[in-house]
Amino acid sequence: MRIVLISGIVFVHVPHDPQTSPFLGNNGFIDWIRVFLGDSLFRVGVPCLSAISGYLMFRRGIDAFDYGKTLRSKARTVLLPFLIWNLSFLLLVVIAQRSGMGFGYLPDAIHATPRELATLAFAVESLPINVPLYFLRDLLLCILLAPILAALIRRYPLTTLTVFFVYAVFPIHNGLFLKKSILFGFSCGIYASLHRINIRALDPHAEKIAVLSLAVAALLATALYWTGPEYPVWIEMLRGLAAICGIVGSWTISAILIRSQLGRQLSKSEGLSFWIFCAHYPLLIAFWMIWNRAANPGLYPLFYFSAPILALLILVVSDNLAKRLTPWLHAILTGSRAGGSALRRSMDIEAGQKGWSDPRSPKEEVTR
Repeated sequence: MRIVLISGIVFVHVPHDPQTSPFLGNNGFIDWIRVFLGDSLFRVGVPCLSAISGYLMFRRGIDAFDYGKTLRSKARTVLLPFLIWNLSFLLLVVIAQRSGMGFGYLPDAIHATPRELATLAFAVESLPINVPLYFLRDLLLCILLAPILAALIRRYPLTTLTVFFVYAVFPIHNGLFLKKSILFGFSCGIYASLHRINIRALDPHAEKIAVLSLAVAALLATALYWTGPEYPVWIEMLRGLAAICGIVGSWTISAILIRSQLGRQLSKSEGLSFWIFCAHYPLLIAFWMIWNRAANPGLYPLFYFSAPILALLILVVSDNLAKRLTPWLHAILTGSRAGGSALRRSMDIEAGQKGWSDPRSPKEEVTR
């Protein structure tokens, strides 16, 4: 799921300017497709990734949860990569802007106040310079709050999830979190783990739910297309609701994908999804700067569809090269992720001890 969701998130962050906004309708159906992909369908990525994280953190139950060990582990697998990727990009931006490049494409880093610079570096109050990494910042907050969240969800599950749902969907001030759906998604994952929810119960209906999810995304995209770019409050609420409900749709789609050869191959990509997630935004900005110097704005649809694909190809190649040439550096940059093999081995042993009876093998379930 991670590699599919993060590949979709790449389309969310394809840059554009007011002259190439999809809401101008200059390209007809192509602009609707842009809204469908970037503002509707792939917006489910963040809450769904949050749910995966919450589920995996408590999959062995609350009694086996070691808070100190978890904090030490996440400092290596989440905090350190966040700092390296974001601060490295900030340094590149400062160097570029001192040379007279990058203004108008990125925040002004060389004239920023200490407070603004702290936010660009560490996402203190708003988005970091490497925008998608706000997810890691909010995920770290969820991890810090994990014992409290687990205790609340264990004792008062429906009340807790209802409060977080209202917080995520309704126009309430964000507070600590930059993206409110991350807290709700993470909490849903904890709920599924602690209350032993059968997360494969919907698999027999996967095709129907997938079609329904795509239909909802299409209807939402149509509403966004006709009301954007300044959405009314009720449209913003619908978008938040669709992203949250999309957690279920994405999970059932993964049940379909894992049956295919491509899906099984993608599930073996060790650390690639994290590499793509952290590196795609700087690459897209570089493409955008080059494009604006060389191409006509009327050709923007070509940029929109080619830039994410080219970025993914480059990132796949660079990930393989880094893994082979500097495995120690690759391990640090991807949070020391050993990939799915070690997890599959541990889960296979656990499955054998528990005697799973589902016709789908434990190995197949883990790869999802």
